[in-house]
Amino acid sequence: MPLEKTLRITEVYKSVQGESTWAGLPCIFVRLARCHLRCVWCDTEYAFRGGESVSIGALLDQCDALTCQLIEITGGEPLIQPNCVDLAEALLDRGYTVLVETSGSLPIAVLPAEVIKIMDLKCPGSGECGKNDWSNIDTLSQHDEVKFVIASRADYEWAAEVVQRYQLADRCNAILFSPVFGPIEPADIVQWIIDDNLPVRFQLQMHKFIWPPDAKGV
Repeated sequence: MPLEKTLRITEVYKSVQGESTWAGLPCIFVRLARCHLRCVWCDTEYAFRGGESVSIGALLDQCDALTCQLIEITGGEPLIQPNCVDLAEALLDRGYTVLVETSGSLPIAVLPAEVIKIMDLKCPGSGECGKNDWSNIDTLSQHDEVKFVIASRADYEWAAEVVQRYQLADRCNAILFSPVFGPIEPADIVQWIIDDNLPVRFQLQMHKFIWPPDAKGV
């Protein structure tokens, strides 16, 4: 394993997982810098630039010191850095459960099969819907999850149509509907899901209710 390879890192910290079916569990977050998308509601713009060059070996040491078996590699967009794949493989070799949160815009098939992919398909309200790589759906496994971040009724209807058209409930472990923090009422999305009997899991970003929305490293 090429432990001397480096990645541009924004932050590494231990907290609780705030989203997905893993929500509430202690988790180490490795946030990679850089992103090629510019979603209008993005809450991690600080990861677009800067960061520190860190070797995979040093990252493994940092993660080991934080004593937690669940790790999420996130961003930015982690797959924009090719060495993200090497980092995921190294963490798996150490016995970690590895989540990778990624947009649906870059191929997820490059990741090891054991990685749990949380793929964030971009709704029209993000401004980046045209960047979704629809071929990724064919590579989803039964332990992967698909997330839709919803800012409006139009986003909801678009996401619901995608869920049905691609029969996502049969392709992955969970479909996550998450409201943008602020411009939409969570209760509205819940009611629409109930009315449509949609096979999805509604979620709130737990960390934003524990800490201020702009908090970092928590």
